[in-house]
Amino acid sequence: MLLSISLILLVGMLAGWLCTKLKLPSLLGMIVTGILLGPYMMNCIDSSILNISSELRKIALVIILIRAGLTLNIDDLKKVGRSAIMMCFVPAVFEILGMVILAPRLLGISLLEAAIMGTVIAAVSPAVIVPKMIKIIDEGYGVEKGIPQLILAGASGDDVFVVVLFTAFTGLAQGDNISAMSFVNIPISILLGIVVGIIVGFVLAKFFEKVHIRDTAKVLIILSISFILVTIEACINFAITFSALIAIMFIGIAMQKHRNIVAQRLSLKFNKLWVGAEILLFVLVGATVNLNYVAVAGMSAVILIFGVLVFRMIGVFICLLGTKLNRSEKIFCMLSYTPKATVQAAIGGVPLAMGLSCGNIVLAVAVLAILITAPLGAFFIDLTYKKLLVCVDKSK
Repeated sequence: MLLSISLILLVGMLAGWLCTKLKLPSLLGMIVTGILLGPYMMNCIDSSILNISSELRKIALVIILIRAGLTLNIDDLKKVGRSAIMMCFVPAVFEILGMVILAPRLLGISLLEAAIMGTVIAAVSPAVIVPKMIKIIDEGYGVEKGIPQLILAGASGDDVFVVVLFTAFTGLAQGDNISAMSFVNIPISILLGIVVGIIVGFVLAKFFEKVHIRDTAKVLIILSISFILVTIEACINFAITFSALIAIMFIGIAMQKHRNIVAQRLSLKFNKLWVGAEILLFVLVGATVNLNYVAVAGMSAVILIFGVLVFRMIGVFICLLGTKLNRSEKIFCMLSYTPKATVQAAIGGVPLAMGLSCGNIVLAVAVLAILITAPLGAFFIDLTYKKLLVCVDKSK
């Protein structure tokens, strides 16, 4: 295991650095590292790590979401409140619709199978988007109109909506009935996540005000509480649940609101943690990729992925109607809301494990979506944000 961790970190850092030198997103190098070291190629990653890969990836996601909350100014988010809510579901709905229209024609699958594939592909990746938006916020680009805050908030809610739809459609394929309560639970889950996060964040802010402990200890407390929330969400079997990931982000937001000085210091701490967590996350995402499925998918699947991305961009454009964003800023939002990675790696193989006839092709398209959209989306964000967004600090 120790050798595997060393290889993941050292080779991942090297590959990321090389990609940066080539003006490519560093995550591309990390994903490629995972593919090369993973079980489908060189098989250099110990099985004990692969067995807990999903948990390790979730830890990395928790770290960056806490960092996002500590960075996100809720007052800036209020400027685009309606659009932020719409971004949680409208682009995903359009992408699933695009899949239902295009997939039967390009891949010869049924409408229900296309809907299942759509729910796998439609989830945007917070792991790719959130660190990029944090960087843009730190540099002051687009913050005056709340653009990175809008994308950051939408990406956190988008996954909740898509995973609920995925569960409903796969259940229907297995002969179950779609429960209306599942759809009612989507807004309730998001709202309860916000409430839980605000309460926990407020309590922590007051606790840290009364009890003086080292910032490192505060980081450990926040991480531990976040892991508990994720575990509670996984254990809840009721019809009504809450989104732990949204709750985690709002812990940071509440901390920032009630104890801003501490939030700024903790943000720096979590930023340092992200250096290692990012490598672990994207290398392990790459390790889930089986290139054999790429050959199965073929060129039709590539055309399909780009086709449904067009539908997604139309959905983003509709969310931005009536806002003060100009054409360049809307284009940036449309481009930056495309990367896929973590959700596709997590649920792409589920239909195959269920024994559904579309399992192989769904997994193949999920693999392709990661390989195409994660690096491409990150590349376009890095390439365009300084050109399309206005910086509040004119010296940058």
